[in-house]
Amino acid sequence: VQLQASGGGLVQAGGSLRLSCAASGSIFMINGMAWYRQAPGKQRELVAQIRNGEGPTYADFVKGRFTISRDNAKNTVSLQMNSMKPEDTAVYFCEAHRGPYNDPRGQHFWGQGTQVTVSS
Repeated sequence: VQLQASGGGLVQAGGSLRLSCAASGSIFMINGMAWYRQAPGKQRELVAQIRNGEGPTYADFVKGRFTISRDNAKNTVSLQMNSMKPEDTAVYFCEAHRGPYNDPRGQHFWGQGTQVTVSS
């Protein structure tokens, strides 16, 4: 599975950005997609995810501001980010999941990461 992310950049606090990620390759049996982020000196953290047959879920720190959406026909996942804050500054990664969650048999596939910078 290959993931290509796009849409990062620089935005002022309170502004909006939209990230997109396209999946290709052996995408059969992908059962979920997500966005993670990693700020300098911090661990990678889950921002939002959407699993097959389930509604989207969000980290508390983005609830009400970010929206994840998935287009299964186009094999894409997007993240609409509104009311952005300086603390949203990070490298954002899209992720595709295959196999059982919370299980060593599960597989994670990662995009290359896209930088998002929010200025105050």
